[in-house]
Amino acid sequence: MRSSTSRSANDAWESLLTAHSTLLKQMQAADIWHEVSMREYDVLYTLSKCAGPLRQNELSQHVLLSQPAISRMVDRLVARRMVRRAADPTDGRGVLLALTEKGAAVQRRIGARHARDVARLVASRLTMDELAELERLTRKLSEPQT
Repeated sequence: MRSSTSRSANDAWESLLTAHSTLLKQMQAADIWHEVSMREYDVLYTLSKCAGPLRQNELSQHVLLSQPAISRMVDRLVARRMVRRAADPTDGRGVLLALTEKGAAVQRRIGARHARDVARLVASRLTMDELAELERLTRKLSEPQT
């Protein structure tokens, strides 16, 4: 029995990773990534979802990049005036990151096109019930394990 469960879990995991990889490649091929790369957009999107500025280590919890890669990307986005750094008023050593008006505008503009692309790629293949089930299952997998 254990071997069957292990096999099923590994098959499901492989299928999830394959679907993720396939969809990412299709999304990267979309003609919308002129102003920022898909990874830069991910940083802008993450910052746009937050109620206030984030510390860089908080950002790294939501973006699939290493800490050094995030630092370099933030440097580039700051240089392009899409993200701003500010001293953390509660910790003199800390730095907070937030979108600038330009960054927010770029995120909204690309986000609208990206949302249409996601809908085209995902909703065209799944029913509404399947979409709801996929969301339920992936949220369950995202919960902390007890």
